[in-house]
Amino acid sequence: MVMNLLPQDVLVMLKLAVSPDPWWTYATIAHELGVSSSMAFSSVKRATQARLYNTHEKRPRRKALEEFLVHGVKYAFPPEVGAITRGIPTAFAASRFKEEFGPFGEDPEIYVWPHPTGEHRGMALSPLYKSVPEAVENDLALYDILAVLDAIRIGRAREQRHAEDLIREMLSHAPAAQPAH
Repeated sequence: MVMNLLPQDVLVMLKLAVSPDPWWTYATIAHELGVSSSMAFSSVKRATQARLYNTHEKRPRRKALEEFLVHGVKYAFPPEVGAITRGIPTAFAASRFKEEFGPFGEDPEIYVWPHPTGEHRGMALSPLYKSVPEAVENDLALYDILAVLDAIRIGRAREQRHAEDLIREMLSHAPAAQPAH
């Protein structure tokens, strides 16, 4: 039986791709992402079927994940844009990328993931998965890659190309797989 990927599957794969911990457990991933252990397990199972995850290395397949992030996510999980709200900056407005996207972003509005404790106001952009705003609070690497992914999901062609390069760079610098024990 073939299972379709869900947004939380991409979130789990991104977490595993940027996490320096090769000895993760479903419980720790679930806790850090704000999902259940069974959901984390199911996400890995679906990602394995989609050939995005290598069970022997216990890591995402970088090239396959990169290809899906760059070419598939914007179609499979398009964002919804809403009204002005308080939240966490994403896409071109993420603090680490403001300078890089500055010349590319022509829209003066910023995008935010809605969150009640967010310190910025901007246009609401639906996160890849509902727990993203909480999941990135203590994980800068996850925040960075999700913000860049949003630039691919919402940006124009030039912005998308720049974000694609950043995704490739981030995944190439991600921790390598450890030998299975």
